[in-house]
Amino acid sequence: MLVGSAGCLEGQSFAPQSPGSPAPSSDDGGAQPDPNVQQEPASGTVRIAAFNVHRFFDTVCDSGSCGGSAYEELPTLQAFTARAEQLSRGIASMKAGVMLLSEVETQACLDALQARLPGFSTAVLGELGTAASVDVAVLSPYPLREVRRHRAQTVLIRPDGTATSFAREFLEVRLGVEGAEVIVFAAHFRSKVDDDPGRRYAEAAAAHDIITAVAAERPGALIVLGGDLNDVPGSPPLDALEQGGALQRVSSSLPLEEIGTVWFQGASQAIDHLYRARDAAGHEAPGSFRVDRDAPGSGLAGSDHAAIQADFELPRG
Repeated sequence: MLVGSAGCLEGQSFAPQSPGSPAPSSDDGGAQPDPNVQQEPASGTVRIAAFNVHRFFDTVCDSGSCGGSAYEELPTLQAFTARAEQLSRGIASMKAGVMLLSEVETQACLDALQARLPGFSTAVLGELGTAASVDVAVLSPYPLREVRRHRAQTVLIRPDGTATSFAREFLEVRLGVEGAEVIVFAAHFRSKVDDDPGRRYAEAAAAHDIITAVAAERPGALIVLGGDLNDVPGSPPLDALEQGGALQRVSSSLPLEEIGTVWFQGASQAIDHLYRARDAAGHEAPGSFRVDRDAPGSGLAGSDHAAIQADFELPRG
């Protein structure tokens, strides 16, 4: 498993370089780059990453029950600032052009990340509007074209026929990237705490239908889904997402032991994923999928999740 480079960046500037700029040249006579040091994405590509930052709460108690054993954490301003800085360092280390985040509580949390990531001019939060919700978000240096939110107007049906909804916002963000259209979906499916597997299956089936409809509408765009889907390859929810082959899991060519993002009962599990809509334009750069973590067996930047990323060749009309 690849170890992320965040731990090597202390004391350096974390302002992202221009996405797509070439990696610095080497004066060592052509030696191969260190695979554990993050390289810049190649020209003509965009790097898209997904990262569950793990319960990033602000300093306001919205639920009325915070701290201790309560669900909503209530960090001090000092702790909140330190957490924002830690996460921003991890995000910057990936050199991504689009970041799909999970478990960001409020706009204040997203603002704190954006303020520490110079150049990330686009920041969109999929706020549920309920107290202490941990939401999905998108960060990018590229200009925003459109935002669509699908949760409110989408009724999901479990396999038993009962109705439900997306556990979090199913957030669609359309960006202009070097003359190409890039459409990303940030998702965080139902967790397995007090499990409701039928809801997660319904989320995946609905996500499949929404994304394939967008691919038919915008076939010239690069369309990517990413996030914490809370299930592993071969599970019924991911099978529902992959039905008919319209969505391709970017890590599908790699063994499961190389793509795990969390540790559960001593084993690595791959529950964070990137998918590309195959009926739309663009495709992933071969061999670019990567898992980023601080050290073997850990997550990234203090999260219990590692981040994942891949580079995608931009469609050219």
